[in-house]
Amino acid sequence: MLQKPRYINAGGRLIDLATPRVMGIINVTPDSFYKGSRFTTESEILDAAVRMMDEGADFLDVGGYSSRPGATDVSPEEERKRVMSAIRLLKREMPDTVISVDTFRSGIALEAVLDAGASIINDISGGRADEGMFPVVERLNVPYVMMHMKGVPASMQKNPVYDDIVADILRFFSAGITRLR
Repeated sequence: MLQKPRYINAGGRLIDLATPRVMGIINVTPDSFYKGSRFTTESEILDAAVRMMDEGADFLDVGGYSSRPGATDVSPEEERKRVMSAIRLLKREMPDTVISVDTFRSGIALEAVLDAGASIINDISGGRADEGMFPVVERLNVPYVMMHMKGVPASMQKNPVYDDIVADILRFFSAGITRLR
């Protein structure tokens, strides 16, 4: 049975999500959980981005805050510096590429979209780490990737407790979707 197309508008491009899409990960942080996704120099970032797009990625997701279990906090200033320079570089060198900003901070999301060229927000906290995130998503009217996380990166794997993991996660996403609507 054919699925009805489900489109998102990412930076003026309509993307049909009825077909699975691939997101290449560009971590501009020295402590990402996967060493192969860490890129810090301009040449590393560009080489990785070109390779990912050549290999079939549909989007590139740029993050400057490690969400690996046990990760230490990164200041907003440091995250901003990492993410904005990488997004600006990618948009300058690969202007047709759809860029997602991986952040839970509404100010960084706002700046990444308005000033740097990102067109999707990817939030590991599902709007819970920064009460300003949903108003920013509403204001910008951009696609939003809402993720689930128990706690914060520094503690999320220490002892996550769920009454019923499936029901708890469904409630989490239902509440977030209701707030966004």
